[in-house]
Amino acid sequence: MRPAVSGVATILDGTMADPSSYRPASGTIPESPGVYRFSDPRGRVIYVGKAKSLRQRLNSYFADLAGLHPRTRQMVTTAAKVEWTVVGTEVEALQLEYNWIKEYDPRFNVRYRDDKTYPVLAVTMNEEYPRLHVYRGPRRRGVRYFGPYAHAWAIRETLDLLLRVFPARTCSAGVFKRHGQIGRPCLLGYIDKCSAPCVGKVSADEHREIVEGFSDFLSGRTDRMVRRLEREMAEASENLEFERAARLRDDLGALRRALEKQAVVLGDGTDADVVAFAEDELEAAVQVFHVRGGRVRGQRGWVIDKVEPTDTEQLVERFVSQFYGEQHALAGAADDAAQPVPREILVPVLPAEAGALERWLTGLRGSRVQLRVPQRGDKKALAETVARNAKEAFTQHRLRRAGDLTARSAALQELQENLGLDQAPLRIECVDVSHVQGTNVVASLVVFEDGLARKSEYRRFEIRDGAAAGHSDVAAIAEVVRRRFRRYLAETAGDTAPAGSGEVPPEDTVRTGIDPETGRPRKFAYPPNLLVVDGGKPQVDAAAAELAALGVTDVAVCGLAKRLEEVWLPDEDDPVILSRTSEGLYLLQRVRDEAHRFAITYHRQRRSQGMTASELDGVPGLGPARKQALMKHFGSVRKLRAAGIEEIAGLPGFGRRTAETVVSALHGGNGPGPTTEGEEQR
Repeated sequence: MRPAVSGVATILDGTMADPSSYRPASGTIPESPGVYRFSDPRGRVIYVGKAKSLRQRLNSYFADLAGLHPRTRQMVTTAAKVEWTVVGTEVEALQLEYNWIKEYDPRFNVRYRDDKTYPVLAVTMNEEYPRLHVYRGPRRRGVRYFGPYAHAWAIRETLDLLLRVFPARTCSAGVFKRHGQIGRPCLLGYIDKCSAPCVGKVSADEHREIVEGFSDFLSGRTDRMVRRLEREMAEASENLEFERAARLRDDLGALRRALEKQAVVLGDGTDADVVAFAEDELEAAVQVFHVRGGRVRGQRGWVIDKVEPTDTEQLVERFVSQFYGEQHALAGAADDAAQPVPREILVPVLPAEAGALERWLTGLRGSRVQLRVPQRGDKKALAETVARNAKEAFTQHRLRRAGDLTARSAALQELQENLGLDQAPLRIECVDVSHVQGTNVVASLVVFEDGLARKSEYRRFEIRDGAAAGHSDVAAIAEVVRRRFRRYLAETAGDTAPAGSGEVPPEDTVRTGIDPETGRPRKFAYPPNLLVVDGGKPQVDAAAAELAALGVTDVAVCGLAKRLEEVWLPDEDDPVILSRTSEGLYLLQRVRDEAHRFAITYHRQRRSQGMTASELDGVPGLGPARKQALMKHFGSVRKLRAAGIEEIAGLPGFGRRTAETVVSALHGGNGPGPTTEGEEQR
């Protein structure tokens, strides 16, 4: 692959770019296939695409702005640079496009947002004793997932049926550890719906074998399990083991009831994913039915923002490459048995580059994958069902989205007007401080983009000058603002991208904030349009003074006082009063409350750590590592106080003398505490 770069716009004030200012000369763009990316003035990649002819595709972006798709027009006027990489084959283009989208998360690319958070059944194969539990959230390596299911109760109902056949652990880590310490299983262990590995009724290998049988059954290997139970039931009956035969009969009934809940939709036992779309000019909904062994094992939906005119063929190509690329990347070593790419993918239309897409999918799976449009029979009927689900999901999404999008747009517009901002505050950051009478002083910084929380950008601060600050939130806020924007200046100063080819003056450079080694944005590389502090005039003036001292002039500051929800601006004697029904005030309240929640959570964590460690402070021979080892093993000082000398001495890194010192210190020097047999001293 061969990289090339076009011109770069010179933008220092954050205004929209004229695409002609960075348009590359037509003759410099190759006609070869390749992958291209647009970047904004700060170096953040905002769009990634691929083309059979880079020249033809890129020239289309620099046509008359009035004739462009609204979001394409917004993208090219937001960008300040375009780069491209020439590739040799269509498969290389697919792979590079997928890698860049995953690496840069471009804001203008098609984004797949779950239209609801579907629960799945997770099996933690990466643990010594794997656990079965209901889960919502991002996929993790080493964990097997079954579903998604429409409702959490459907998962629990399936579990309840199957646990009598596969008595695997379903408890949390805390419950598992507690019952191991007390030496008694939980209720499920007594009623034979858990094999009780916590108390050693089965070994780790035996428990893993149970879990693997459970996973095989949900993966579609049902006939083998049913036949095995039927054979064992017959043998038990012949041997006059009637109680065992009755138990196997009940197990067999439970398996059959679980199978009845998953109707056969494809009689040939096919493993396939069925994909359907419903769309308009701006958005589209995707629905996928996962069919394994001829039965529907899960259903999932997404909603897509279209950035440029996109037909169904292009939607199919983008969805298949992004979805299965991510599923393959998430498949850990423990999940090898659950193939993330099925043998068949049934789609409404074949994309123009279906052959390249099939070859790429075949490489991911390790065996042939077919991309097909169903024409007749069961597969066509199922595809029509999936299409009806997509249309229904799209209708419901538009009803919800209309109110949400309108409210967020109104909120940003109100803030721009009422606070006198040059532009709508698309990125808002908020600082809040939490402490108890000046102790354990911490602060939070939360980020909202386009009116929505961006949790990956949240930051926590331990106030270094907490003692000097005393009870003053003003000093703490000033410290956080100073540290946050010092980092911003340090990460962007000296990291410059030339505004054109050849030698350019230092003032004609654009700070990128991109780490040259990793190619990823640095943590504090992007400043907010609006900085909100939790407080009134003193807090706002302190934050503004810090920004002025650092020379940061393009960040607006305001404060939201809790008492009357007044909005304060720097150097103003009177607050701005927003209507109680104002969408702008509601957004500021949500940002402030989220910062408060995040700060309180961190403060409680710091305080609990201090409280648990405080009783061990000053014990001779106990450094931070040993204190951490004790708390990790026993869980609390109360349980440590109840432990015997031999139990403590048995921990790695502890001897008997150290154990005696710990026990003596925890019991106030009045004897050694519990005996080695665990009986309390009288």
